[in-house]
Amino acid sequence: MRDMTNNPFNPDLWRPVEGFDFTDITYHRHVGEGRADGTVRIAFDRPEVRNAFRPHTVDELYRALDHARRSPDVGTILLTGNGPSTKDGGWAFCSGGDQRIRGRSGYQYARNHDGDVSAAGADTVDEARVKAEGGRLHILEVQRLIRTMPKVVIAVVNGWAAGGGHSLHVVCDLTLASREHGKFKQTDADVGSFDAGYGSAYLAQQVGQKFAREIFFLGRTYDAETM
Repeated sequence: MRDMTNNPFNPDLWRPVEGFDFTDITYHRHVGEGRADGTVRIAFDRPEVRNAFRPHTVDELYRALDHARRSPDVGTILLTGNGPSTKDGGWAFCSGGDQRIRGRSGYQYARNHDGDVSAAGADTVDEARVKAEGGRLHILEVQRLIRTMPKVVIAVVNGWAAGGGHSLHVVCDLTLASREHGKFKQTDADVGSFDAGYGSAYLAQQVGQKFAREIFFLGRTYDAETM
């Protein structure tokens, strides 16, 4: 019997969606009949960094979500994170923006579009795009796409949902998380940032203004029952 506690992803039930060569995410379609075949699974695939996203990750995430949006036979999208990390066995839904590529002018965009610019120099950073994006990760485009999606988007939180990853779960239609594994945290106070997109506004609507401020200002960790 398959141990679903350690790894809930069963590859026998999913097939890769053709036509994509993603490096930072995976994109699968459920193998089933009738309505069951109308479910896709999009997963962050950077478990070694708690599924943090870099600019290239956001680009791929947008492409997969937009493809699902335009597919008439897709009705449900599961957004989750692959794992566990081979370093420590930890799990994460998504831990937000990769702080290793955050420079003095903001998040750094690689010239070759899919490079890792954690040690970026002048010859590897696309300064024009950094300036165009205002030094910010363009995750707001993904949030907007989720909120305007004519499909049901479900966040499957199998570990940490932190920072920008926490905001992503907030903007999804539904969130599935267990008491044992789901961990929720806004890291804005820790990294000197703030979610000026849909995440902060929707969180206040969902949990109330004062609790939302507590979550953002104090940076505490909450379990699934509390959230």
